[in-house]
Order: sequence, then C-alpha cells, then structure tokens
Amino acid sequence: MSSAHIQYAFQLPEPALADFVESFWVLENLSDEAKEIVVLPDGSFDVFFGYAANEPFHVTLSGITTESSQAILAPRTVMYAISFKFLALEYILNTSVANAVNAVRYLRNDFLKIHKEDLNGLDVFVKQVSHALQEHLHVSVDNRKHKLSQSIYNSKGSISIQEAADACGWSSRQINRYFQQWVGISLKNYLTILRFRASFTQIKSGKLFPEQHYADQAHFIRDVKKFAGVVPKVLSRNKDDRFIQFSLLKKK
Repeated sequence: MSSAHIQYAFQLPEPALADFVESFWVLENLSDEAKEIVVLPDGSFDVFFGYAANEPFHVTLSGITTESSQAILAPRTVMYAISFKFLALEYILNTSVANAVNAVRYLRNDFLKIHKEDLNGLDVFVKQVSHALQEHLHVSVDNRKHKLSQSIYNSKGSISIQEAADACGWSSRQINRYFQQWVGISLKNYLTILRFRASFTQIKSGKLFPEQHYADQAHFIRDVKKFAGVVPKVLSRNKDDRFIQFSLLKKK
C-alpha cells in the first residue's frame, strides 16, 4: 500500500518461521508533517527497528495490546518490524512480555545485528532477520504448545478454551498459566483479540455484522467498541485514515 506520504509493504515468513512469525513489514511517513494515528489490538508481539527525522535509531518490543491507543507517526519516519506469534516469546526471543501489557520495552540497538543502515529495503531486511531468527531457534518446540498454537491461529480466535485444550492435550488451567507467564493475559482474552483482528477486513468492506462466531450482533458491537473505542460503522469509515491498520488493508 502507498499514498503520497505513507508507504507500507509486508512479507510473510518462510515455512521454517511460520509458527513464530506472523509477518515482516515496513511503514514510512515520507512527509515533513506528523500524522496522528490510532493503533488497534491485533494479537501480535512486535519488534520495531526505526528512526525519524529528529529521533535516533532505536529498537523496541511491544507486549500484547488490549485497547486502542493514539500515537504520532513523526515526520520522515522509517519503521521496519517483525510481528511475532506467541511461541516466539519462549523459543526465539526467550523473554516474557507479561509485564509489558499495553507497553513497550527498549531493546539493544544491535538486536539481531540490525543497524540503521540495514533498513534499506524490505527484501534485504527480511533475509537478514530471518537468518538471525533461525540462529536463535535452537530448542525443539513442545508438541503440545505447537498444537495449541496451530489451533489458535488456524481458527483466528474462533475456538473455545476447551476445544484448544482438547487439541493440544493440556488442561485449561495449564494453558492459562502458560499464557499468564509469557503473554500476561488469559487465553480467553487472547482469543477475543484475535477474533477482533479477524474482523478487520469485513468491517473495512462495510460488512457490519458478525462473521467470527460472535454470539450475536450486540456481542460483536460490544467487542469492537471495547477494542477500537468506536462502533463498527465508525471504524469502517476510518475518517482521516486515523486507524492505521485499516488504512493499510487492501479492500476486498
């Protein structure tokens, strides 16, 4: 996606990283003016590599977001990112984000050996970080956690806790303990966020009714308002392109 001032591109991971990485992407504000944006919860854990006209290069890790947040996309911003799935927290990043709910944490500026001069094209970035991520992946994933991950992401959050437990052979108590330890929220709340994220495309297309196993229309509206701060109709209009994830979606 690109406009006169905002440019965006993304790539999906290679199969070896598909259980850990949702996508790689780059977002740039090429103008000399700041842009006010709203960031919505989407269930990912992002590592950002970026800088702006009056800001130095920095690397940050965002924990899970459970509510919309307003932000400023500074002039001449260059932002490359890796959107991770939850297994990456244990098996690649080796860090819990339980204390970073709705927050970010600064990482070393040489994280994954990426420097400012490496932010020169998404293809090059993806190749370099993919190699670094695979070097960090030394331990085989517990089969139960792998099955849990597949059931959660394949269903886009439209799965019950009991169904997820049956799919992986863990009890719901064990699963919730795992999510609280690594993510900082319960599995139920995480599934709700994924289900909200799965509704983005339909809402952008003007389909203002539930398609992701919501109990009814009222439930759908309630969840959208909880996470976006507005009802589905307002979200679909996306006035001034302020909901950045909607602006970057292709309309189907």
